[in-house]
Amino acid sequence: MSIFDDRICALGEGPLWHPERKQLFWFDILGKRLLTRTDDGPTEWAFDEHVSAAGWVDHDTLLIASQTGLSLFDLTSGDSEWVAGIEVDDATTRSNDGRADPFGGFWIGTMGLAAQPRAGAIYRYYRGQVETLFHDITISNAICFAPDGRTAYFTDTPTGQIMRQALDGEGWPDGKAQSFITLARPDGAVVDAEGCLWIAQWGASRVARYSPDGHLLSTTEFPASHITCPAFGGTTLFATSAADGINEDNEDNAGKTFFTEVGVQGQPEHRVIL
Repeated sequence: MSIFDDRICALGEGPLWHPERKQLFWFDILGKRLLTRTDDGPTEWAFDEHVSAAGWVDHDTLLIASQTGLSLFDLTSGDSEWVAGIEVDDATTRSNDGRADPFGGFWIGTMGLAAQPRAGAIYRYYRGQVETLFHDITISNAICFAPDGRTAYFTDTPTGQIMRQALDGEGWPDGKAQSFITLARPDGAVVDAEGCLWIAQWGASRVARYSPDGHLLSTTEFPASHITCPAFGGTTLFATSAADGINEDNEDNAGKTFFTEVGVQGQPEHRVIL
């Protein structure tokens, strides 16, 4: 287990391994910044509002979810271009977990700034339009997709229920979501190339791997209590963490970003199609 980046994130989230750039990006939601690291060292960009998740559009462009919507972000110039609003008129909510789906869409969840009960929702941006998928979400998390494109996963963290949602041939929900597994304080998640779910557990210092039929296969431990979200770069597992709510005297690594070799192939992140 190694530290990938030692910058402290109040709420590290949304790690994205860009498959063309071979580069990890992640967010500090409460710090309102996007971070990355290359062989040349660390880089970060500051924003005027909370930013939390991204999908890649091309080599130099990310689709970034913020407190008020989706924007294209140019990694070379640092310029942003507005794409679509999400809860623009609600000053009490922000974006949280999100990920591109196998069809070129982008799922993004929202939540209350103070985690107000049922204040958030989960949306899908698909070829220029934003549609609401699920209402009454308190803390949206664990949005990820099976390799065959016919299953999505998500959670409303306080419920402890990881939900499994069947998808139709264009990536829209087909029928009602079903409970997949139950565990305490589930956070971000990703699915590997074998179809197994890797999910971070807030407060448990780990990412747990579950088989497609819901059996616990293994756990990967990290030196921070609040592990927030995993990401794959080939067979390397990255994980973000949060310093928020941690006594720094007792936990030196809180808020740092980690990596470890796990010997399991991850799925390449899907491209967002505008």
